[in-house]
Amino acid sequence: MRFEELNLNDNVLDALYDMRFDTCTPIQEKCIPEILEGHDVLGVAQTGTGKTAAYLLPILSKLDDGGYPADTINCVVMSPTRELAQQIDQAMQGFGYYLNNVSSLAIYGGNDGNRYDQELKSLHLGADVIIATPGRLLSHLTLGNADFSKVSFFVLDEADRMLDMGFYDDIMKIARELPPTCQVIMFSATMPEKIEEMARTLMKNPVEVKIAVSKPAEKVRQSAYVCYEAQKMGIIKDIFKKGDLKRVIIFSGKKQKVKAINHALLLQHINSGEMHSDLEQAQRDEMLHKFKSGQIDVLVATDIVARGIDIDDVAMVINFDVPRDAEDYVHRIGRTARADRDGNAITFVSDEEVGYFKQIEKFLEKEVTKVPLPENLGEAPEYVAVKNRQGKGRSNGQHGKGERRDGNRSDNRRRKEQPKNGNALEQAAQGKEEKPSNNRRNNNRHRRQTSEQGAQTVMQGVENKNAQHEGGQRQADNQPRHRDRNAQGQQERRAPRKDNRSQRPEQQGTLQEGGNNQQHKRKHRRQENANRQPDAERQGNQQQRNRNNRKPRNAEQQQQKAAEARPVAAKKSADGNKESTVGSIIKKSINWLKSLGKK
Repeated sequence: MRFEELNLNDNVLDALYDMRFDTCTPIQEKCIPEILEGHDVLGVAQTGTGKTAAYLLPILSKLDDGGYPADTINCVVMSPTRELAQQIDQAMQGFGYYLNNVSSLAIYGGNDGNRYDQELKSLHLGADVIIATPGRLLSHLTLGNADFSKVSFFVLDEADRMLDMGFYDDIMKIARELPPTCQVIMFSATMPEKIEEMARTLMKNPVEVKIAVSKPAEKVRQSAYVCYEAQKMGIIKDIFKKGDLKRVIIFSGKKQKVKAINHALLLQHINSGEMHSDLEQAQRDEMLHKFKSGQIDVLVATDIVARGIDIDDVAMVINFDVPRDAEDYVHRIGRTARADRDGNAITFVSDEEVGYFKQIEKFLEKEVTKVPLPENLGEAPEYVAVKNRQGKGRSNGQHGKGERRDGNRSDNRRRKEQPKNGNALEQAAQGKEEKPSNNRRNNNRHRRQTSEQGAQTVMQGVENKNAQHEGGQRQADNQPRHRDRNAQGQQERRAPRKDNRSQRPEQQGTLQEGGNNQQHKRKHRRQENANRQPDAERQGNQQQRNRNNRKPRNAEQQQQKAAEARPVAAKKSADGNKESTVGSIIKKSINWLKSLGKK
């Protein structure tokens, strides 16, 4: 259908004739009549099908016909990005070239104070059409700089993109400022549940127009290189050697990679530029202008250029990495083959991105042609999706990477558990003991052994002292008697458990015959002390060495202790017993005192 067959204003038709637009696209053919009749319209169509003209032409035609209040805002167009807002404003200038009474203003962030003053002045005077991003327009509304009480048209362009960017709440706040009679027009490339919910909230009995939802234009020749990540720059060199470099866009999902690609192209003396969010608004405008005017041949950009940016004669789009979403792939390659032109779309698929590209092919319902690598780049990986430990293909890049990292951790854990010199079975066959890998276990074992040795030392010291008391000689010194009783009571409490474990059969029989248990216990303790004398002597020597390391309080105390200990030692030797631990300690103390006197 031709534009002349539609009921558009003559001034709008003259502008289209000067721009050499004669035939409508399918989305324009179905939407323009509905908008002219005043219906709410929900349009769903792929990118590059002329959606901007589908709502601007009927709105401008109705505004030029008159019947709307002057010096007020009559139309509000929402855009997800600054670049798309600028493009809509440029299209507005072209379509309204012969409209003397219709004015427009683009409002977006990232400008200086002079631009903000211009926006403020235009809002107060009442521009007919406002093209704005949600955040900046909401700030003007919050400050009371704009009055939307008389708005007649409210347009949401690229609505799905705005929802993906988190503008849902901002849009709803702006919509509350609109009058109930406002005509709502919404365009989207996809129809998720959130769009349907928004449509039910904002629109009144909308007319739905769906044209080829999220499918690339038929004139886009799609192809793909299956390669390793290190081979991608070599493929770009080969592509640029074969053909014309003009009008090429290289997409990447990360701005750091965009900077690296552009730097590599500049080193190859390729006239290229970069476009990403780290650039100031003035730099982004300048870069976009240079690419549109042909001052640069290759534009390396993130997905901010993938939506709604109308650049004529883009001959080739290269996806340096595979988009994670099939719809993003459609929007990227939609930058070429616009307005019934031909175009090429090439995607580099690394071995880790095969799963993503298979999902895109499933979405497109066809297999994209695979191009063999240049001979100088070596072999290509197989076109097989990387599988996780369960044997299932990855559907998410983060999930797949996480699976590999988990697998590496488990492998490392298994390596640490294995002995260094052969496995556990070989060591057991050779009679080697496997050392425990846990240091905490060794520390606990050492503490238990130390405590057991200390307990044995204490018990032996108590038993030796009791043996001395059993010999019939109580020391007549200044030591209080209750210490002897306490020591004897402690020994009597501990001795039965120890004696019961080590009693011989004949001794147990004696106990059962009703003999004197107390006398038997004392005789048995003396016998055990005699058998354990060497161990007790060694431990006593260790205690003496520990005491020798200490500095004596004074010599008189040492002499008094030695004098008190002499009768005990003499008595034990007269009885014919072996030298006790206490006697050994006393002798060594006396020798130590003598050595001090010589010094």
